[in-house]
Amino acid sequence: MIDYAAIRFNMVESQLRTNKVTDLAVLQAFETIPRERFVPEAHRSIAYVDEDIAIGGRRFLMEPMVLARLLQAAAPQAHETALDVGCGTGYATMVLGRLVATAVGLESDSALAAAARQRLAELEVDNAIVVEGCLTEGYAKQAPYNVILLDGAVTEVPYALREQLADGGRLVAVVRDAGSIGRATLMQRSGDVVSGRILFDASIPPLPGFERPPAFVF
Repeated sequence: MIDYAAIRFNMVESQLRTNKVTDLAVLQAFETIPRERFVPEAHRSIAYVDEDIAIGGRRFLMEPMVLARLLQAAAPQAHETALDVGCGTGYATMVLGRLVATAVGLESDSALAAAARQRLAELEVDNAIVVEGCLTEGYAKQAPYNVILLDGAVTEVPYALREQLADGGRLVAVVRDAGSIGRATLMQRSGDVVSGRILFDASIPPLPGFERPPAFVF
């Protein structure tokens, strides 16, 4: 019988605390949420390894350290609303739900969205919902958001997502062009201006649908 609680504790101590994750709320969320419930059953024994885990449909559960550092940089607050873009099976959505008042998971894959809804219902999460739609367009119905997380690497952050940030809102993503290293990036809105800065290097799988169109060559 696998002691997942012990493994979660070890993940927090060896992967998160040793990699500059110090926010107590973030650490507590990672220590208490059953990550193994959000991966295929055959992968549950490796749910807490320090790498990305395939969950189907060219999608992955993000490496714990990268996700934790992104969320820490976004500094979610208990009264805020958050959007998880490309929520997959809903793990990051549940983590966000522990940190904010309302979390919205946006998913374009119907099977993954159904799996996310089922997991959140089974775990009795009552402040998070999962909706289906185009990832690059965000979910304007619930906007503006104080926090937006892109749950995979992208070549660029679409204008529509930046526009769904509330004043003072923060967006975190790993931005990576083909062949280059990924850069964890924090964007923040102040009035009509959205500025960004690089946080750290990160290598995570791409989020489908965010590929930059090929440039026209004369």
